[in-house]
Amino acid sequence: MEELKFRGKKREGRHRETWDPFNLNPIGAEKESKRKCFRLVQNLVAAVVGLAVLTSAIVSKGSLLVLSTLSSPTSMRSPKEKQFYMLMLVFCLIFPNFLVFLKSLWRCAFKSFIQPKMKTMAFICAIECLVSLGTSLLVLVVMPQFDVLTNLFISGGVCIVSAILQILYRLQGDKWKILFPICSLILTVTGYCLLGVDYYVRVSSFVDRQGTDCFVYVAIGIFSSLLISLCWWENPLQATNHMPEFLKDMDGYRDFVFVISSILRIIVIGGVYLLYHVLIEKSITWSDFNLQDADWELLQIGLVLFFLQAFCSAACHWFGVVACKIHAVRMSFALPVCCTGPAVLLLGMILFLTQAEQLEGAKQGSITEFCESLVYLSHKNTTPVVLLEITRSICRTSLNSYYLQWPFSMLALEGVCMWSGFVTCTYYVWKIKVQRIERTSQLFVRRLYESAFIDLSLLLNTKMKVPRAKSQESQDDMQKCVIYLCATMWHETYEEMLKILTSMFRLDRYRGDPSEEHNDCFDFECHIYVDDAYMNEKDTKKRLVNSYVTDLIHVVIEVYRVFTNKEADDVSIIETPYGGRLMFVMPEGNMLYIHLKDKDLIRNKKRWSQIMYMYYLLGWKGYIVKNPQKITRQNNPHRDSMISMNGEIFLLPQHDNDFKRKFISDENTYILALDGDTDFQPKAVILLVDRMRMYLNVGAACGRIHPTGMGPMVWYQKFEYAVGHWLQKTAEHVFGSVLCSPGCFSLFRGSAIMDDNVLKKYTTTSKRASEYVQYDQGEDRWLCTLLLQQGWRVEYNAASDAYTNSPEEFKEFYNQRRRWGPSTLANTLDLLHSGKETSKRNTSISGLYIFYQMFTVGSSILGPASVTLMIAGAFQFVFQIAGTDSILIASVPPVFYVIICFTVKSNTQITIAAIMSVLYAFLMTASLFSIIGDMVIQGTFLTPTGLFLVSMTIMYAVTAILHPEEWANIIYGLMYFICIPSGYLLLTIYSLVNMNNVSWGTRETNKGEEEVKKNHNMLCDRNCRLCCWDMKIQVSQETETLMVRQIKGQTAEQGSPLPITSQTQQAADKAEAQLELITMTTKEEAQKPNKAVNLNDAASSSSDDSLKKRSLTESAFDKEDDEDDDDAMNDEPEELPIKDWVLPVKEEFLKKLTYANLKTNLQQQIRYALPNISEEDVCEELVLMLIDTLNQQLGRVGPEDILSESQMEELQHALEEHSRRILKTSRMEKLQKKVAIAIKKTLTAPQVRKLEEGEQDFWNKLIERYLTPINDSQAHKDEVTRELKSLRNKAVFLYFIINVLWVVATFFLQAIGSDVISIKIPKYFPNGTLSGDILKVEPVSLMFLLSFAILLLVQFLAMLYHRVYTLIHVVSYRSSEKDYRQRGIKDPELTEDEYCMTLENHSATGLTFTVDDL
Repeated sequence: MEELKFRGKKREGRHRETWDPFNLNPIGAEKESKRKCFRLVQNLVAAVVGLAVLTSAIVSKGSLLVLSTLSSPTSMRSPKEKQFYMLMLVFCLIFPNFLVFLKSLWRCAFKSFIQPKMKTMAFICAIECLVSLGTSLLVLVVMPQFDVLTNLFISGGVCIVSAILQILYRLQGDKWKILFPICSLILTVTGYCLLGVDYYVRVSSFVDRQGTDCFVYVAIGIFSSLLISLCWWENPLQATNHMPEFLKDMDGYRDFVFVISSILRIIVIGGVYLLYHVLIEKSITWSDFNLQDADWELLQIGLVLFFLQAFCSAACHWFGVVACKIHAVRMSFALPVCCTGPAVLLLGMILFLTQAEQLEGAKQGSITEFCESLVYLSHKNTTPVVLLEITRSICRTSLNSYYLQWPFSMLALEGVCMWSGFVTCTYYVWKIKVQRIERTSQLFVRRLYESAFIDLSLLLNTKMKVPRAKSQESQDDMQKCVIYLCATMWHETYEEMLKILTSMFRLDRYRGDPSEEHNDCFDFECHIYVDDAYMNEKDTKKRLVNSYVTDLIHVVIEVYRVFTNKEADDVSIIETPYGGRLMFVMPEGNMLYIHLKDKDLIRNKKRWSQIMYMYYLLGWKGYIVKNPQKITRQNNPHRDSMISMNGEIFLLPQHDNDFKRKFISDENTYILALDGDTDFQPKAVILLVDRMRMYLNVGAACGRIHPTGMGPMVWYQKFEYAVGHWLQKTAEHVFGSVLCSPGCFSLFRGSAIMDDNVLKKYTTTSKRASEYVQYDQGEDRWLCTLLLQQGWRVEYNAASDAYTNSPEEFKEFYNQRRRWGPSTLANTLDLLHSGKETSKRNTSISGLYIFYQMFTVGSSILGPASVTLMIAGAFQFVFQIAGTDSILIASVPPVFYVIICFTVKSNTQITIAAIMSVLYAFLMTASLFSIIGDMVIQGTFLTPTGLFLVSMTIMYAVTAILHPEEWANIIYGLMYFICIPSGYLLLTIYSLVNMNNVSWGTRETNKGEEEVKKNHNMLCDRNCRLCCWDMKIQVSQETETLMVRQIKGQTAEQGSPLPITSQTQQAADKAEAQLELITMTTKEEAQKPNKAVNLNDAASSSSDDSLKKRSLTESAFDKEDDEDDDDAMNDEPEELPIKDWVLPVKEEFLKKLTYANLKTNLQQQIRYALPNISEEDVCEELVLMLIDTLNQQLGRVGPEDILSESQMEELQHALEEHSRRILKTSRMEKLQKKVAIAIKKTLTAPQVRKLEEGEQDFWNKLIERYLTPINDSQAHKDEVTRELKSLRNKAVFLYFIINVLWVVATFFLQAIGSDVISIKIPKYFPNGTLSGDILKVEPVSLMFLLSFAILLLVQFLAMLYHRVYTLIHVVSYRSSEKDYRQRGIKDPELTEDEYCMTLENHSATGLTFTVDDL
């Protein structure tokens, strides 16, 4: 209700100023805000992860302690049990090394690796062997000799080398923090001393008959701890950049080294085990490993402890990584890991105190009597083994002393020293700063974790100083990122244009809010490329913009008004070699360019628009910033918008993106490819940028595309898109690389586009039939194919949502897929053909992934036959027809449709396909219910068909649940199911047979376009039909004349001159426009009217004003050009000749200068210029008084009348004078310049400009080299048509043969009979009982069913993996998401002076001056 009142109040204010106060407020224009549910989910996820880290660490550490206790020589277990538990202990040490071996071997086998230098490899392997030796000695030799409490405490000493290196290299930022590693070293040494003293007291007090050999094990324990602490030697070196070349080289061949080192570590572990227990202790009896049925309890306890330790260690490591990635380092990582030791101790003591009473037969008197009585419990079957051994191990401490029990405090003090030692050694973990999205290698030094010391391993393995590599995100790095939003338009509607413009303005608001501090500070520009933007006026033949461009201008004005409540400030109209350009400054200072393409001057269609902006933004602008000396006069059209040097306001950083690009590498330059109807939020762009920053080998990243619209066709596509993204794209991302990044919403890396054989090859003009299909019918997929073949990776981010319009009509949908189908197949076959070379160059594409794609391509090729057999099964189910007859009947419609597609027109083919689709839908519906009914009759779903249907339903349901924001798409699954014959049978036939048609197929109409080639002088225009061929015969006056000359033997050159060419006509139109301009200007000088008839005078004066500003700006850095600029001002017609389309476009923007708009604009400009709370009173006073002045000056002007130039000058003078008096009265003279700028912006007219000479030359050469309109000869067109038909015939024949073979094989299997050739499967009821019946299944059908089921299962598993990492990314983004606040609202963390400084100098942090500026 409050929102309704607020909107009504705003509307009343507008109604006082104009009779048309009604606004169009597009959906999504409101400011985004953090949703509380996401904050709750973020905290909940952090809590769950932290609890998982703590729980898994406790279980891992506790199970290892239990195993070491059970395998102890002093244990009350039998020798057979002890050696089995010792073997489980060995497996616990081997398991993490085995995992690292598998992962490294996989990366070496299917990714690229560098063979290391022998010296480096020998050094690393020696370190790893020493670490493995220390771990083996401590766990397999020392820990079984000690009690459980000593084993818990002694592991804290493994941080000693790390503490020493921190002291030596002085890694602390503050000098006083060196106390942490010093205290760690002192505490650890003290703990070792207390360990020795404790055992000396035990020996001297005869505690549990402790022998003097314990001192040997104490020494070995200290020595092994020192060896283990060598494991993290890289951490201090990386933090101090010592040996940078060595560490950098080691990162390149780390995978290969880990393959060798993990094998060596396993060998060392096995060697220590055999050497000590076989040769020294001789405690191994090999025959005892042959376990019998009576040993079930032993096997159960040992395996459970092993699996708990191995699984929980790996889980703790993984959850620890997740905790860091979701920005919960303290709560979910450091705190749980540091509390692991105390938690294990506390849990053990609780169990000892509470469960000791349950030991039947144990004396409950003194501690010594209790410990002595434990010996008699070892033979009782009712005694819990683990509890008994843990209790017995605690009795080996000084608690069981007959003389003195106070030495037990030394053991407790030892534990405190050891725990405090490693906590102080890893103090840096609590202060570590993790970027929003981090690779695991940027968080941890080693890929390997030490399962025996999982808590210490995680803390010591965390990098002391997370390096901000060039691929990582930080506040500085974000400033080095530039994004070019490039949207291509082709006959979009008003509503579709509204979506893309609203999205761009949302991004402008997200980027430009100066009161926010966030990690997403990036520079961006918006570019819209409008194809086919011009038309010839019907009467005058002038070249004007068509109604699509007019709609686009209206949308820009409307969206600007919605976001700012005012008109566009800075608008420039520029004539270009390709047509024209409109330039806008968006509300927060970012730039919006609209490029109008004339198809008579430059090639149209999407691929050529992409080439156009890639060469312009990457080639030309990159050339400018790399060679500024070669550009004699770099004309920045907004030099006059750069306001003074006194620190009040700066606009330079917003406008001078080209200058900022000097400091941005091509790797951090991104192009966001968009369609003209794409709708997206800023979050979607940031998430794609995160993927680029995370991995430098990612050349493109795409998001989740959601089709929008209404109707059955849209419902079908909603489920189709959902399944394609949920399963297929995630599988491609996980197992290899995404093959297609759709052009409607994809982010491309500049360096990837500029790579060899990418952009240069992308400019190839299609000459052969296969090139027309692969290059022009699916340009997005071909571009991704080029990137993959060059070694770049394409990724998919499921959290980056974008919405685009989908075909709502059956015809439009079929024509769209007619382009996509052959192009997809052509590009995939091209990639598979070069698979061997691509897999060598691209680390993301392996041999297995190539096989996976071959399998999916084979499945798609067999799609028509599979659907035909499915229809045959439906006939068999519904009508109880024999198998062979049902196959024959099901094959008739496809064959009929193939004949239809070869004989009739495209529209007729689509009409017949629509009718057949409806009939097939009825049959599929009946088939679905028949299958369900058959399962009911059979009394079981445990049949191949039933299992497949039920499992597929469950899988899709689970997949939908795991996508909570998209789960509703599962409802459209029924529509998708009944349309399978249309989508996989009829559509495949239609796209193949019409492969020779390479037209776009959608949005072909050109609203408002007057045909250039009129039908005047047309003597004959007839449509004829010969057999099945459509023929069109046209004979014009020129054709007849040429025919007469040829009959008379005359050549074309000797005949009469041809009609006027287009260039001649354009020159004539230009001269006519100049003549009209001079005539109208003369009339205006005589009459000087006040109303809108003075448009041309406004245009001339504004253009003249533009020239003055430009010449003044240029003279500031080039005094020699002053005279040239003055001459240019005196010779206006030669300097600014304008084309016919400019004035109508300018007229649209001059509506800004109407009386009604001026009042609104002036209010908003004043409020925007004075946003501070301290300036609120004077701001409102200024608004009231200046509006009153404006009313007095324009009292006789109508609300829709445009002011003349003289009126504008008088009004500006009056407003500035009045504002000066108000500010002087309020003692706020320092705000005068801001107010003057606001008044000037309010009264600024759109400016007509010319391109800089260098850019003009660039466009001319680019068009000449790559983008000249294609005018193929008729002979070439005929040849291409013939080749396309030949290619079509080959493809149809290949498809036909493969599918017919599959159908025929199934037919003959049916004909032979299921009794002869079949697989017999016993029939089971749902409760698991055997029914006694036999199910007979054909081998081919079963094989195909199993293959398809395996493919879906693989995709489902990939989806689960991808979902987890998508959740991690989303949670990490939400923790650093921008929170919008109203402009002028004070941040509570800022003082008043800081707040004012922040708002007034919101761009000062990015202010830089160049020679041009001075």
